[in-house]
Amino acid sequence: MVKQYLDHSRAILSSKDSRFKFNERRGLGRIFIFGYQNRYDLSEGFPLLTTKKLHTKSIIHELVWFLKGNTNIKYLVDNKVHIWDDDSFNYNLEGMVNGGIFPEKFKKFSNEWYSAKKEYVRKIKEDPKFARRWGELGPVYGAQWRHWPKFDSVDITMDGKKRYAKDTNGIDQISRLIEGMKKSPTSSRHLLSAWNPEEVPQMALPPCHTIFQLNSEEEQLDLHLYQRSCDMFLGVPFNIASYAMLTTIFANELNLKPGDFVHSFGDVHFYTGAGDRGRWYRDNFHELKRRMNEDGAGKTLEWINSNTPPEPEGTEGMDHVTGILEQLQRTPKPLPRLEIAKKPFDELEFDDFKITGYDAHPHIKRALAV
Repeated sequence: MVKQYLDHSRAILSSKDSRFKFNERRGLGRIFIFGYQNRYDLSEGFPLLTTKKLHTKSIIHELVWFLKGNTNIKYLVDNKVHIWDDDSFNYNLEGMVNGGIFPEKFKKFSNEWYSAKKEYVRKIKEDPKFARRWGELGPVYGAQWRHWPKFDSVDITMDGKKRYAKDTNGIDQISRLIEGMKKSPTSSRHLLSAWNPEEVPQMALPPCHTIFQLNSEEEQLDLHLYQRSCDMFLGVPFNIASYAMLTTIFANELNLKPGDFVHSFGDVHFYTGAGDRGRWYRDNFHELKRRMNEDGAGKTLEWINSNTPPEPEGTEGMDHVTGILEQLQRTPKPLPRLEIAKKPFDELEFDDFKITGYDAHPHIKRALAV
């Protein structure tokens, strides 16, 4: 798994298929490939990155949160998982300003923005009433997985037209998926979608991992994920581990062996930082690819560190290229093993997950580019 990740990363930085784009709205650059696929045989071990240490607690808690259909960050904050803090704060900031909780809608990544976000997270943790009102992310993954909107016809004949009312429980896609697999395990119709065009505008963040499909020949269970937008440095290692866990959960429910996790990518990228830092990568993109192919990761990293302008204040750590170049110089270690209690998916808790033998290189800290 780790070799696949590193080879994929190297391809993004050096292959003929890699390109550069700068998003003026977000002020961020990225080096990307559009369209790629990797396959992981889960019998070989749990595909957890070993060239930098991952925070496995966050991966497990987020998956449990999804499976319970939750869309409020309080559960995550209470468990010291902060990967959704920025999105939740941004999503709710205008409403909180209108409600007089904060005096203004601060410029993103300013000192005032970070200070207000810190106060926001503290309130989420300490004030349940505040959390219920301002901790919601809209109908993100958990809502779509467990409560996809469903509308039932209502018997009203005022003008001869049917009327529809929204079912508050919606469609439980996870339960339907499992029941469908039990009835017809070899069918190719077992899919789940998190991309709901009607509700995407209401979400704090449109789904990145959008659709997955289950497949079986009645011995092992395979899962195929399509991910539209892929943060290769921070997000993708989490996504690989999370969906390998999800494959194992489904396999346990169906009394099958975990088989292959297949990961298909849309826009898979490394962020190059903001402002002048991102534009430097744009101007030196072809030279970067040449140096990667001729000199390798180590010398290319030295060249970048000697020539790039500093990252703008408030966006430090959003250059992920230097982080992956550091990883590319590390030797992968053996994969750990994963055990998950054989319980119904919606009864799983954090302590039902056990990862053994995880020996990784030190963590490489980088900032989430939001």
